[in-house]
Amino acid sequence: MALISKKKIIYKISPGLRRYLIKYSREVDIPIHYHELLRYTNSIALYDSKDQDTLWETVFYDQSDREEIHLNVKKIYALLKAGGDMSVMEHLYVDRIDLCVYGNTQPFRVRIVNRINDNFDYFYIKNADASRLYGLELEHLLSPNRISYLVHKDTLIEEHIAGIPGDKFMRLHMQDPHLNPIRLAKEFVKFNERCFVRLLGDMHSSNFVIDVTPDFEETHYRIRAIDFDQQSYEGKKSIYLPQYFKENNVLIQLGMKFITPESMHQYQKEERALIGNRLRSSNKGIEDIIRCMEHDRISPTSNVNSLKLELAKHYGNDKFLEASNMGQILRISLAQLIKK
Repeated sequence: MALISKKKIIYKISPGLRRYLIKYSREVDIPIHYHELLRYTNSIALYDSKDQDTLWETVFYDQSDREEIHLNVKKIYALLKAGGDMSVMEHLYVDRIDLCVYGNTQPFRVRIVNRINDNFDYFYIKNADASRLYGLELEHLLSPNRISYLVHKDTLIEEHIAGIPGDKFMRLHMQDPHLNPIRLAKEFVKFNERCFVRLLGDMHSSNFVIDVTPDFEETHYRIRAIDFDQQSYEGKKSIYLPQYFKENNVLIQLGMKFITPESMHQYQKEERALIGNRLRSSNKGIEDIIRCMEHDRISPTSNVNSLKLELAKHYGNDKFLEASNMGQILRISLAQLIKK
C-alpha cells in the first residue's frame, strides 16, 4: 500500500517558472492576495446537508473590510472566467468564503452566486507552491482536461473542478442501478496510467472527483485529479499509482472483478498512446515546462535518488539512473511514449 509519512516541503516559484507563467499568460495582476483574506475576525464550522462536518470553516470579515474583499474576489472571478470582462460582475455576489483548516496550504474557497437565476460556482485562492503549479500545467498539457488557473506573486487562483468526490462516490453511488462497472473500472485503469506516466502522486479517493456523463445508451465516467501538490515529489513509485491506495479499494476490486489482465494492458497502451499524441501536439509547451523543472528544485535529493532507482527497475531502463532531478526523471518517463 502507498503511504506518505512526512509532510511535503513547500517550494517557492523559481525565476524560470515565473518566466514560463508570464510567457503562457498564467501570470496576471490580481486585486487581492491570499494573505489579505487572513484578516477575518470570526469563523464557524461548515456542515453539509447531512449535518456532517466538512472540515471547512466559513469566515467573516469586519464591515469595513467585507465590501472591498467581496468586490475584489468578484474581479478575480471575472479574470478567471471571462478574461477580465468586468461586466460579468453585475449580477454576481459573494455568498460565502470558506477556509480549509486541514489542508497543507489552507486554501480559501469562494462561492459566487448569480442573483438572477441562483446558479453558483466556486473558485480557490491559495498560497502558490511550485509543485502544484507544475502539476496544474502538466494536467492541462497531458490529460484530456483543460485547467484554468492564474498566478500573481505568491497567490494562486484555481477554478473549481466539478465532479463527485471519489470517496463520496464509492460510499453512495456504487449501488446505483445505472452504474456501468466496466466503464468505471476502465476509467480507473486509464487514470492510474495517466498519474504514473506524468508522476502525479497521492491520488487517493479524497484527491480526485468522478465526472459522470449520461449518454443516450450508456453512462460515461471521467476521473479527474483535484490536488496537484504531489507532482514529482515523493521517492516511492507506489505513491504515483492510485491502485496502491487503500482508500481506492472499491474501484480496485471493481477492476479485478470486471477486467481481464489482457484488457487492462490494452487500456494502458491506449492511454499511453493518447498521452503520446498530446506530447506531439503540445511539444513546445511541454518542452518549456520540463526545462523549467530540470533547473528547479522541487523534491529532496533522497526522493530523486530513490525514485530513479525504482523506475529504472520497473521499466528496465537504465536512463533513469542518469537523472539528477525530478525534471529529468519526468523527461525520461515521457520520452518512452514517443519511441520510434
